[in-house]
Amino acid sequence: MIDTIAQPPERPSAAFSPPTEEQYVLQGEQVVKVDGSGVKSSNGTIAVRVPALHDHVITATLNVSANAQALQAAQHHLESVLLGLERKFPPTPTGVGITVAWGLPYFRDYIPSLGKASGFFKAGTSYPAYLPVDLMTSKMEGRTVYALQESRTFPSDQPPPGFGPVRLEQNDVAVLLRSDSIANIMAATNALFRPGFNPAGSLFKVTSIRRGFSGGGFYGQQGLPSKLALAAHIPGAHSIPPQAQGFLGFTTTLESNMGPGVIANLETLPGVTDQWPNGYFKQGTTMHLSHLFQDLASWYEQSFPQYAHRVQAMFQPGLSPAPAPGTLTLEPPGQSEADVAQGVQRYHAYGHSGSMAQVDSTTSPITSNYGVAYPTGTTIPVRGDFDTLDNPFYYTADPAGDHYSKTKAAGLHFIVFQPTIAIFNRVRLAMDGHYSDKTLPVAPRSPHAGINSVLYTTHRQNYLVPPRRHRSFPLAEFLA
Repeated sequence: MIDTIAQPPERPSAAFSPPTEEQYVLQGEQVVKVDGSGVKSSNGTIAVRVPALHDHVITATLNVSANAQALQAAQHHLESVLLGLERKFPPTPTGVGITVAWGLPYFRDYIPSLGKASGFFKAGTSYPAYLPVDLMTSKMEGRTVYALQESRTFPSDQPPPGFGPVRLEQNDVAVLLRSDSIANIMAATNALFRPGFNPAGSLFKVTSIRRGFSGGGFYGQQGLPSKLALAAHIPGAHSIPPQAQGFLGFTTTLESNMGPGVIANLETLPGVTDQWPNGYFKQGTTMHLSHLFQDLASWYEQSFPQYAHRVQAMFQPGLSPAPAPGTLTLEPPGQSEADVAQGVQRYHAYGHSGSMAQVDSTTSPITSNYGVAYPTGTTIPVRGDFDTLDNPFYYTADPAGDHYSKTKAAGLHFIVFQPTIAIFNRVRLAMDGHYSDKTLPVAPRSPHAGINSVLYTTHRQNYLVPPRRHRSFPLAEFLA
């Protein structure tokens, strides 16, 4: 349906460049200048990344025996398929970006023998000790903390009525596919997961397929969120601004709130992990994947009926100067922790992006291990989330456990990359008003707590994204 109602973005042709080791980076992503309405304009002043139209995530468990011979054969088959896809499709929006991420169950169930045999496994812990160590959090907590951690719930996490508790998933692998072409994504999906298509197709048992979209409105056209929500008869859909990039209206892929370059790598920032200079997972990162429903009727008509209410919830209360009604693209406020506390004292409310600004960015000027100078306030995480009409997934191997429904629903498949999961946890806790030294006196699901009251979380899982050279069954080559 997307291909019948939206033209691919006007991306400039670029000379072919070989894939980078950062497989999570979608190369050739266009940056445009837009005006406050989010429309590309010669007078535009705000830099915005133009995301791929189509986003798919396939999660799976392994259909491979937990022995060296089987895993090394699987490693060879998967890498051969991935290399073949890269020869056909560059890792850009006009081709297909492929990111292979691995969950803790893979490392615990398939690789522990490496640690036990080689001394890399630390007795008395549930984590294989070859995983990247989060040096900063380990120092703070006085114990070894790894960059990859189990997923957890947060104070504002609440599934919709009758859904049951948030499901903390245990997939072995997740593959993110991004492209302006659905045909390219389906070609990659078939190559990787279709049994009998090639040797790699039998390696996985697919647990879910998650499909979604982003953008479509940067050129003065109606955006995909508005068109698709209206077509699916989603409550509140008629209130979505026609040119909005996402269901909630405001532009999310601003350059200023996306980590620049390779700042989200495990090893880029000094002292964050132990992967500099020669770590196995150097040039990799961590990934959080979750699904949330979005209550558009409450957002546009009930809890936040006026534009000014939505600005306060998304950014901060008392934003000055107040943006003109209908402004969709706004620079994040960059509030300090003291600013947020002062806003709560004055307005008994805080905004979504304002609450997180002091924990998702650099707190002082810093020079990376690669010699790049980042000023204070540089965003660290790189977001890759996208809207969806899945309920909660396009396909699930466990319809009852995942509460699958054919009825369309406004949702978000949230993806974010950062050097450590501890960084994600701190940012997500700040979204609920919880900081290391205090908790804001606002109930985390109150309409005064940012956008939390219109979000309903259903699933979460954390992953490790290896560099491209180790993306296929990482560490299996060391098994004996």
